[in-house]
Amino acid sequence: MRLSKSAKSILGTITGLVLLFIYAPLLLVVVNSFNADRTFGWPPKGFTLEWWGRAFESTGVREAIVTSLWVAVVSTVISLVLGTLLSLALQRYKFFGREVVNLLVILPIALPGIVTGIALNNMFTTILGVPLSMWTVIIAHATFCMVTVFNNVIARLRRTNARLEEASADLGAGLFTTFWLVTFPQLRSALLAGGLLAFALSFDEIIVTTFTIGAGDTTLPIWILQNLFRPNQAPVVNVVAVVLIVISIVPIWLAQRLSADSVGATTGRKAAKAVVPAA
Repeated sequence: MRLSKSAKSILGTITGLVLLFIYAPLLLVVVNSFNADRTFGWPPKGFTLEWWGRAFESTGVREAIVTSLWVAVVSTVISLVLGTLLSLALQRYKFFGREVVNLLVILPIALPGIVTGIALNNMFTTILGVPLSMWTVIIAHATFCMVTVFNNVIARLRRTNARLEEASADLGAGLFTTFWLVTFPQLRSALLAGGLLAFALSFDEIIVTTFTIGAGDTTLPIWILQNLFRPNQAPVVNVVAVVLIVISIVPIWLAQRLSADSVGATTGRKAAKAVVPAA
């Protein structure tokens, strides 16, 4: 399909305006992290690194970053295990209620965050009688982070040849050997992409975290929310927001690169070579 020059110009202009609308506020946050004016006057009368220094010296910020990283890593590991097992079960096996299970697995990421947060809060505090802590946050994050892993892995499984696994089994390889030498090489990039997306999703989650976190615990998004309207902390909040943007962008960019079809084709060829050694 070829577009005329006028159509290209119109589409280019619309795309540019949409991107400007989305990313101009983010650029403003970056600029204000260096703004010497505490009230963020515009245009900036000067630039300073003072707020960056205060952010790195803040004990609360450092503790919040460490907590968010820990929660994101643990919930990502749980999501990788559960998401992979579910995708293998739903793609490689047929059983009664498979489509229902598939819907229930994907549903948490489709529900509004506030609904998920309220439901999990009720489950922890009312049904299970478990006090809210960082572990309840991790479990809550894993419920929706698992979906990103599941979607990536099951999409890759649908493009891979199940006969490679059957051939490995015919050659005498056991279930674990077949998975390690045949299935896993084909899923490796999908697992890494799903894990990176799950990490990014968990690291900046705030709605579900608000309903499932303990009273004395703080993640980085929660710290930002608590200090956003404090005059003395407002400049530091901009710095923390920039750090959050960078940490969120990097795994998403890597996941996008890893999800390319060319990567899947490469791992598929490696998996085919692994069938003979599997015996």
